Amino acid sequence: MKCDLHVHSYFSGPCTTPVVSGICRESYSDPEEVYSLLSRRGMDLVTLTDHDSVEGAETLRRYANFFVSEELTCRMPSGTEVHVGVYDMTDRQHEQLQQRRNDLVALLMYLTEHKLFFSINHVFSSLTGPRVHDDFEWFLEYFPAMETRNGHMLEEQNAHAVHLAKQWKKIGIGGSDAHALPSVGTAYTEVAGANNKEEFFAGLRTGMGRVAGESGRFSKLTRDVFLIAAEMMRERQWTALLSPIAVLIPVATFFNYIDEHRFSRRWATELFGKQENSKGAPWIRTPQPAVEEWV
Repeated sequence: MKCDLHVHSYFSGPCTTPVVSGICRESYSDPEEVYSLLSRRGMDLVTLTDHDSVEGAETLRRYANFFVSEELTCRMPSGTEVHVGVYDMTDRQHEQLQQRRNDLVALLMYLTEHKLFFSINHVFSSLTGPRVHDDFEWFLEYFPAMETRNGHMLEEQNAHAVHLAKQWKKIGIGGSDAHALPSVGTAYTEVAGANNKEEFFAGLRTGMGRVAGESGRFSKLTRDVFLIAAEMMRERQWTALLSPIAVLIPVATFFNYIDEHRFSRRWATELFGKQENSKGAPWIRTPQPAVEEWV
């Protein structure tokens, strides 16, 4: 069975990019269109991972192969922000997660108590801001899964995530991170032999999953940003006055990937380079196999 475990819709809320955050949304994709496209692209299971919201699930609950998920924006003890994918939850669990998302200890306790499957997303990306060493200690000790194929991250970022997941014995997952329809389903997670949602997640937990699909690239991100800008102008017609500056979108996406490359290279050096040349710094140590603790 295949499932895109990271995909957004209109209900992901306002864009977090400075300057346009007050007028533009993260995504304008209609949930029904997302579902239809994922199905056409071979996804056996379908979910949405909107930012801190499950509103997009309302019209999709009637489908037997749909399950409710979200991408939590979480505050780390260090003060940094991360995105955490949480899968197959109830509305009540969503409410409880939202109440705990700025208290990582309480959040982790709740996720573990309720046996919810969760992952740390785009570890080698600057998307949510800076990282500190202590963040990686938390990822190592308490997160059972790590996103190792993100359809908008550079190939090198995904490769670093694969390396880290193998080193730390984490479950690898994949998803398109699609904010525009053309990217939906372009990266995904597959569990061979699974026949339903329960078998899919059981297979993931026991190491039977694999990731597949595309990584990100300049042309793909630029296309999606243009599409989001066009949808913004259609929804808020007065923003068409901003259309002349749309020519700067390729410049913005180019510098975004330059920043992503620098961020990824910096933390790959910190994690892998130091580990090879140190006596085993505690925040980058290789853990003992303990995946069963999260089953």
